[in-house]
Amino acid sequence: MKVTFYLVRHGQTYFNRYNKLQGWSNSPLTENGLSDARKVGEKLSGVRFEAAYSSDTSRAMQTAKIILDKNTTDFQPELSCLANFREEFYGSYEGSNMDIAWLNAGAPYGLKSYAEIVDDYGVASTKDFLKAADPWHDAENNDEYWARLDEGFTKLLEDPNVKDGAKVLLISHGNTLLSLADRYGNNKISLHARPKNGSVSKLVYEDRQYHFISFDDKEIN
Repeated sequence: MKVTFYLVRHGQTYFNRYNKLQGWSNSPLTENGLSDARKVGEKLSGVRFEAAYSSDTSRAMQTAKIILDKNTTDFQPELSCLANFREEFYGSYEGSNMDIAWLNAGAPYGLKSYAEIVDDYGVASTKDFLKAADPWHDAENNDEYWARLDEGFTKLLEDPNVKDGAKVLLISHGNTLLSLADRYGNNKISLHARPKNGSVSKLVYEDRQYHFISFDDKEIN
């Protein structure tokens, strides 16, 4: 069985503009964000999707609906929204300035940024460190995050519309795309910066294995 996922990062939101962490919290798409969605919708207008999924956040659902409205093929799937595909939950750091949040997470280890944590300890540790720094410890650690996301992919692959050769639209989030790239990118993808809003990455599921063939609109060799 082979399935190709078209992973699209949602359009720019106000929290993106203001450099705030935005996991389960939400903010509206900006005018640039609406433009992001329209542009990627035009780019993918000729792709026949057998299924379409997003998280249940308004930024992801709105992006998905704009893309689907621009599709010109002979089949229009209904959008399925699952909480499993939400962005990482940042606990009490939701809505906080990103740079300050990652400084707090890395400070006990002598690190000052998300990139430094990734370089010294890996992407998984960014989640564990932020949960430890959260006074309420509500933020998701790595195991909690992947249990939720893996369940989402299991549900998706059980969709009767997702058969061999299917193409699936999946509206995703910045840190989730980095997490997927860390797990399935075969060390070929930079993990320092989130992909652009409205960018397209392609993830293939084949023979029960996942691998990226492009990321952030760039082909992977």
